[in-house]
Amino acid sequence: MKISKLAQREARQLFRTCRVNGLLDESRVRQTVALLAEKKPRGYVEILSRLGRLVKLDLDQRAARVESAIPLSADLQAQVTDRLAEIYGPGLNLSFAQNPTLIGGLRIQVGSDLFDGSVKMRLERLAGSF
Repeated sequence: MKISKLAQREARQLFRTCRVNGLLDESRVRQTVALLAEKKPRGYVEILSRLGRLVKLDLDQRAARVESAIPLSADLQAQVTDRLAEIYGPGLNLSFAQNPTLIGGLRIQVGSDLFDGSVKMRLERLAGSF
């Protein structure tokens, strides 16, 4: 579906108004969508579509997944959480998972950024260099 430039501009403006202190406020998004659905301005379907896409992209950028070969201790989880908050700011949705195929180390994915310090990746790089 092709979205007009006006609808894109309106969606970006609405998206900016839904942010509080740099973080997306869920209640503001709900109010904005309800208001758009009620008033139904010209091109509101396109605006809602683009706004939904912007919200999804923001949520994906704020999602972090930390994988380790063994379960991390509470202290180590707190250190990782603090360090990621320093880099990406507050409001990250962290999830910790166990992945025995990593052999050792950590694999952290935040949005599209990937930090892979696992033994498995190092072995693959070593094998690729031969």
